[in-house]
Amino acid sequence: MHRRGFLAAGLATVLVSQRATAQMKMDDMPGMDMGGHDMGAAPQGAAVLPEGEALRDLSRLANEADTPGLFKAKLTAGSTTARFAEGLDTPILAYNGTSPGPLIEAVEGDRVEITFANRIADEASTIHWHGMPVPADQDGNPMDPVATGTDRTYSFDLPEGSAGSYWYHPHPHGKTAEQVYRGLAGAFVVKPKADPIPAAYGDTVLVFTDLRLAADGTLPDNTMTDLMNGRVGDHVLVNGQKNPILTVPFGTKRRFRFYNATNARFLRLSFDGAPMTIIGTDGGLLEAPVAADEILLSPAERFELIVSFEKPGTATLSTLDYDRGWMGAGRPADAGLTLFTVDVSETPAEPVPPLPDRLRPMVQFGAPAVSRRFVFTETMTMNATGMEMGFLINGAAFDMKRVDIVAKAGQVELWEIVNKADMDHPFHVHGTQFQVVEHERGDEISKPAYRAWKDTVNVARGETVRLLLRQDRPGPRMYHCHILEHEQLGMMGIVDVQA
Repeated sequence: MHRRGFLAAGLATVLVSQRATAQMKMDDMPGMDMGGHDMGAAPQGAAVLPEGEALRDLSRLANEADTPGLFKAKLTAGSTTARFAEGLDTPILAYNGTSPGPLIEAVEGDRVEITFANRIADEASTIHWHGMPVPADQDGNPMDPVATGTDRTYSFDLPEGSAGSYWYHPHPHGKTAEQVYRGLAGAFVVKPKADPIPAAYGDTVLVFTDLRLAADGTLPDNTMTDLMNGRVGDHVLVNGQKNPILTVPFGTKRRFRFYNATNARFLRLSFDGAPMTIIGTDGGLLEAPVAADEILLSPAERFELIVSFEKPGTATLSTLDYDRGWMGAGRPADAGLTLFTVDVSETPAEPVPPLPDRLRPMVQFGAPAVSRRFVFTETMTMNATGMEMGFLINGAAFDMKRVDIVAKAGQVELWEIVNKADMDHPFHVHGTQFQVVEHERGDEISKPAYRAWKDTVNVARGETVRLLLRQDRPGPRMYHCHILEHEQLGMMGIVDVQA
């Protein structure tokens, strides 16, 4: 029986067990509260966030090295306070005192040495370099925690051809979701040695996070609805601001990098009054620009865009409705949110060079040597005490002591991701970039609109996504749903890449 049937029958309380499953107990139904988690919607406070302030640039992580080709710095994760609403101080987690964390910029070919200082009270953490081609022992995966009060230096080289829009966030076992929604996430841009995009287009990073504030300014704990659907906040922020404003002259062509750093919010976006052109995704530039009226940015995905502001007035980045599946009541209103406003002045912009017709060559994978199938399910089963719910891959919940598959370094594989669950699940693989080759839903098979390097792809409910990938560096790697609450509730596995 599917979980929606259980919900219709009124079963609504969930506990997290040691096996990363959710437990529903019928004898606790009247209170709808258990284990410190309220089943209902998040508390709605009276806090009002200011809107319309000038867009702030992200702070930058300074390079402490004097040696060319070396990026050396320190990132400290710890507690601080932020003021999102007038008169309310909100306790958060931050990297170097800021959330989103400081923007890291390096160049392909650089050596990176970043010391992570974990100053989060009583919690282990890591830094996962999401999407980046780093060795397995530098990946910040859950098997390699950094204890509270200790430091750890991550060291890796950025290979030629690795330019792209990456990000960094915690990945400790059982605490990833909480540490991210409390503020720990940042952008990492790897620049190419020769950029085909004209410098006159600029390069503006926009990190999307969402925020839930209680009336006293605190961040409420996850509810049962959050655990089942993933946490969706009440306010979508851009670089930590609500609906900030950027002023540009008309005729401006601006390069943006969009980052979805939320736990579980799907962002279907359209720029009213300003044409968009996709130039890149997770792992860098496309082969050629692609015009787009809208984009879907699932949790953890990134896009590089050129937006043309062709006439004076106001251009707004707004959300469109997207039904990704929802368990129970309280589905958030996804449509009609204004996230970002561009005020286009009467002053004409200086002419800029045209966007190249070709951006870069993209290697096509050859025939796969191995094919694998991964099936996503959400299950509810009866046991002696009630109902048990799990978010599973191939029928199993994550076990940090279990290797799920063994792969060979350098070998091309075809992965078939089958979503038999009741909601979309964005699928992420550590340590590599892959190419999506096919989507299948119902009786329809379709090819992607363009070839791209990806580390995260949304797999809609009822859909099968086929992708080609190759892991080039040996060691254990994770693959998981990037709705972070689902990852913690079992929707994750380990691939051991052997030399």
